[in-house]
Amino acid sequence: MDLSLTGEQRQLVDSFAALFARESTSERIRAAEPSGFDLKLWRALLETGAVEMSVDETAGGWGASELELGLIAEQFGRAVASAPLIEAQIAARLLAQSGEAAKDLLSAVIAGEQLATFAPREAQGPRLGMVPGGAVADYVVALVEGRLLAVPIGKNRAAVANLASMPLADIAVDDESVVLAEGTGAREMFSTALDLWLALTAIAMAAAAKRAVELGVDYAKQRHAFGAAIGTFQAVSHPLADSATAADGARLLGLKAACAFADEPDRVRELAAMAFAFAYETAREATRRSLQIHGGYGFGMEGDIQLYYRRIRGWAMVFGEPGVALDRVADARYGAVVG
Repeated sequence: MDLSLTGEQRQLVDSFAALFARESTSERIRAAEPSGFDLKLWRALLETGAVEMSVDETAGGWGASELELGLIAEQFGRAVASAPLIEAQIAARLLAQSGEAAKDLLSAVIAGEQLATFAPREAQGPRLGMVPGGAVADYVVALVEGRLLAVPIGKNRAAVANLASMPLADIAVDDESVVLAEGTGAREMFSTALDLWLALTAIAMAAAAKRAVELGVDYAKQRHAFGAAIGTFQAVSHPLADSATAADGARLLGLKAACAFADEPDRVRELAAMAFAFAYETAREATRRSLQIHGGYGFGMEGDIQLYYRRIRGWAMVFGEPGVALDRVADARYGAVVG
């Protein structure tokens, strides 16, 4: 796996790093709470083409690769940005793959007239639970009783209050939904989209973990006890070093999963779920350690580390605990359990 970036990819990273540095400051993240949605940031992302680039050129998009979407997700995660970017990109891809059935909706999504999100969990009956972006989106693309649907969102949503301050909602599926695909084709489209969601979310969580470590290191250099910076104490420095190493490993595994869409398609399902499970465990531990190092200050709403601590747990739990992803790894490698 060659992770050296091309000139265009480096420009892509620099462009989105600058956008998030400008439009997703910690002050802006706090201002967007409790809804977890920053409309100004979302408009800036649309103007940059963040959703459009995820769609193939034949469908009117820019045709970004999975790796390029991963590089954007890395900057997104580092900023714990208040927008359902990953879900919107995947929803747009699914609409593009659905042909005439979603042509008009796709055009509206690319133009920024509609916000479509993606539900990573299959519906339980006629209800979708904890849909990321569901509290602010106009449509959700979801698998419902064996059919891939574009479900319109309006009065059929119930916002879900959550400590992560994410725009989550439970959504009732109604008869106005647009059928995008049915049967085996629908399940395969959904599963492939879920693979991409897992890979991109893993990369985002790994980046958030790395940033949490940086916040912990900065504080450990400034805070003194017994006449020395607390970062000189092994009880502080060693756990931070462990988390820094794990965050680098989670990043590499996430990028490997993104690269596998082109290089190792037979391993995508396994690698994406593996990357998600490892990134979640890594980010959960990194944010906990950094929060603990900050002491009481870390729990204060004015501290940045608590933003990462809360958001990480929300990002992951819209899909499930690491064990749910590891079950998917086992199914991909050994075959699903029947009966």
